[in-house]
Amino acid sequence: MWGSSNLEKVLLATNNKGKARELSSLIGGEAWEFTTPAREGINLEVEETGNTFEQNAILKATAFAHASNLIALADDSGLEVDALDGAPGVFSARYAGPQASDKERNDYLISRLDGVPWEKRQARFRCVIAIVSNDDEPVLCNGECTGIIAFEPQGDNGFGYDPIFWLPEFGKTMAELPLEKKNEISHRGKAARQAQLHLAARLKSE
Repeated sequence: MWGSSNLEKVLLATNNKGKARELSSLIGGEAWEFTTPAREGINLEVEETGNTFEQNAILKATAFAHASNLIALADDSGLEVDALDGAPGVFSARYAGPQASDKERNDYLISRLDGVPWEKRQARFRCVIAIVSNDDEPVLCNGECTGIIAFEPQGDNGFGYDPIFWLPEFGKTMAELPLEKKNEISHRGKAARQAQLHLAARLKSE
């Protein structure tokens, strides 16, 4: 929800316009209005120094909450592969190097699993959304989606590791699913629904 109103403002703690749009779409509600750092005149970059998704999400949400005096919402997410002892994890976006493309990251991950049979390629997408205001403890919302790392990319609908994340129950990769179905089952969609419920309960009680 965008635009000026008398609704409670909730700051999406990201400078990524695409992620802001996605979070706004997934966590829409009638009791609040999403805003962004750019709209609030906030110029802030938060280094993701945490060792877990939870720590990174809290770092970002806390920094933006303090800078804005608003409720701030941030997410951190990534892919964990059992055969790689949970890697790439918090390094998912820069696993093949900081400037690598999605294709290069997918190719690199597949190369790391060379020789690993299908039955040992289990993986999970994880997302943690942190909601922080200056006067409360952080609230964490978690989402997880399990699958298998495919031997080659398939599908054009997703981004990141979606083309190599095989979902046995659908017989497709995440990148082959329609967006509506992906949002229903994805790690970010599940975490977003928890965040929506928390915001609705919080703002109703104020």
